[in-house]
Amino acid sequence: MVCENILVPYKPAILKQMVAYSFYLFTLFLQTSCIIPKKDKLVKQFFYTIILLPLSLLSFDYHLKPVQIGSSSAYCFFGLPEVMNKKNNGNMSNSCFVNMGNSYLVIDSGPTYQYAKQAYEQMKKIADLKIKYVINTHVHDDHWLGNGYYKSLGVKIIGSSAFKTLEIEAMTRMKRRISPEAYEKTRQVHPELFVDEEMVLYLDHKRVILKNIGAKAHTDSDMTIYISSKRIVFAGDLVFNDRLPSIRDGNLKSWLEALDEILLLDVDYIVGGHGTIVTRKSVEMTYEYLKTLRDEVLRLMDEGEEIGDVVNAVTMDKFKNINLYDSMHRQNVETAYRMLEWEE
Repeated sequence: MVCENILVPYKPAILKQMVAYSFYLFTLFLQTSCIIPKKDKLVKQFFYTIILLPLSLLSFDYHLKPVQIGSSSAYCFFGLPEVMNKKNNGNMSNSCFVNMGNSYLVIDSGPTYQYAKQAYEQMKKIADLKIKYVINTHVHDDHWLGNGYYKSLGVKIIGSSAFKTLEIEAMTRMKRRISPEAYEKTRQVHPELFVDEEMVLYLDHKRVILKNIGAKAHTDSDMTIYISSKRIVFAGDLVFNDRLPSIRDGNLKSWLEALDEILLLDVDYIVGGHGTIVTRKSVEMTYEYLKTLRDEVLRLMDEGEEIGDVVNAVTMDKFKNINLYDSMHRQNVETAYRMLEWEE
């Protein structure tokens, strides 16, 4: 076997160059007159490996599996009870969709372009429907960096009015923490429609109420999505139930008030931004944690304790076995102290 001019000097340095290298080899394979005999199976196998291996490194498979919410036509891809890292590549929050009859409504587009693309592929296996709207429940990037994919399909994206002033970052938190392969093609695409107070959509003759909380709760951009005909409300990160919530961007008083309002709704399902519990009980852990945190910190502040002593004293042992307690709880206590001190 004689194969001339197939390999020439080429020095890939990064992933994109590896991909270019693959196409480069493949082009040469097609263009040269070299013919590998069928009997040379090992040569063929080696050649195809050189081409296909870099391509396989380009993408990340999230292995998304939609879970139906009770007997409703709503489904969620549930994220892991973790912080974002190079292993989960941002798959640590919930992205949900509802079959409205002739179209899908998507709640939170997920952490990356590839996540959103793979999510829609799974949706179409259930029903091959177009997506009418994507709704972003708040500004934390694990919930909306998939917007770029849906935008490429021409889908309209809705978010709270806080997105109007959200700046484009030089590097997102997600990009810093996950792998380049998973982040590939992801860009910061903000909503084009904004909810100042309330917006009512009619999808396939079904009413969908989008409510801007209007006060800093988990963030200053929280929204709920209530579909009365489906007896379901999507609460975003106002509700956590399998990991501790972070209060770094929030306000305890307004957050608890927002949960009280959610509990007044006549629904069977309350779907949070983190956690797999979707019944009305889904709110319980977040509500109890926030209320206990507030009450304990206030009690010690009233006794004149300084912040360091309060952080050490407010252990809230009941929550020790909940995911992310070790990494988040002390920070939450300190944040609560500073927050409540200011309110006082």
